[in-house]
Amino acid sequence: MIVSRFLRAVCAMVLVTAAVACGSADRTEGAKETASASSDDAVFPVSVEHRFGETVVPARPQRVVSVGVTEQDVLLQLGIVPVAVTEWYGDQPDATWPWAHDLLDGAHPEVLTTSDGFEIEKIAALDPDLIIGVNAGMTEQDYRTLSQIAPTVVSVPGSTRYFSPWRDQVRQIARAVGREAEGDRIVDAVAQRYAEVAADHPQWQGMTATFSQGGPSDNQLYVYPDGLSTEFLSDLGFTMTKGLEKFAADSDSQALISAENVGLIDADVIVFATESREQFDQLQDFGTVPLLEAVAENRAVYTDEVMAGATYFSTPLSLDYLLERLTPMLEAASQGKEPRAYPS
Repeated sequence: MIVSRFLRAVCAMVLVTAAVACGSADRTEGAKETASASSDDAVFPVSVEHRFGETVVPARPQRVVSVGVTEQDVLLQLGIVPVAVTEWYGDQPDATWPWAHDLLDGAHPEVLTTSDGFEIEKIAALDPDLIIGVNAGMTEQDYRTLSQIAPTVVSVPGSTRYFSPWRDQVRQIARAVGREAEGDRIVDAVAQRYAEVAADHPQWQGMTATFSQGGPSDNQLYVYPDGLSTEFLSDLGFTMTKGLEKFAADSDSQALISAENVGLIDADVIVFATESREQFDQLQDFGTVPLLEAVAENRAVYTDEVMAGATYFSTPLSLDYLLERLTPMLEAASQGKEPRAYPS
């Protein structure tokens, strides 16, 4: 508890009763912290069902390792600073993006990579008591190996290796760390904020929308089929473009749209998650993109690098960050007034 110089001086000089009062305040604060920890402890052990079976977390975890690419956001929002996080892309400090980084509160977790699979020896050396991998692309063999190190929790039953709904991921992580009620509150709060923006923009109801990743790569666009990390648009009332799933390799992959098929992505509004001016320029030269009605009529949105990252992360923190910045852009795009330019 922070005490002003004035109050510290009073506690040092006045009667014993005043000193007792000051000390009592400190004990009350400490009691609150102890009660909170005890409340967390009381829910354990917890049992978490997932796509590979069931994991029992015996006690409140103290050393959590995040082996998935977005889970650090949820852990931090739940008040848990992981001892290790996993780098996805973007080369952000501590592999944690701006919408979440302040929640590290000065901590610098170990940064893991998955370029050659999970770093098993490094993870074991961290002595974790819980491993979280609900968005980790984990195989059953990976799960068995990691479970020999510590209780390991993966995505919900029936989910895909990546891109399971963000609500499921939040609740799964919250359940594993004994903070299920807080997880529900986080989910409900984000859903409420999106519902409020949707209610303020009834004109978006039924408008079609497409979400496309970055610029062209290997002569293709990576476009998200309906339901694959598209909630940030559908929760605002937009109807996602249909049929794109035919061009995806599986249920948790983006559709690969070649230059000759670019017309398939046209919609009332298109969100291009451009990560650089170079990607924006490449996009404008790709196939018939300039001829798409949404592009030609200023109904396309282009993001900057951090906004693009927020769309990909699709966590409560990134969705809040995105909502604040994307809403005015969608307002302009739905009226044909969004600039055809990379955000400055």
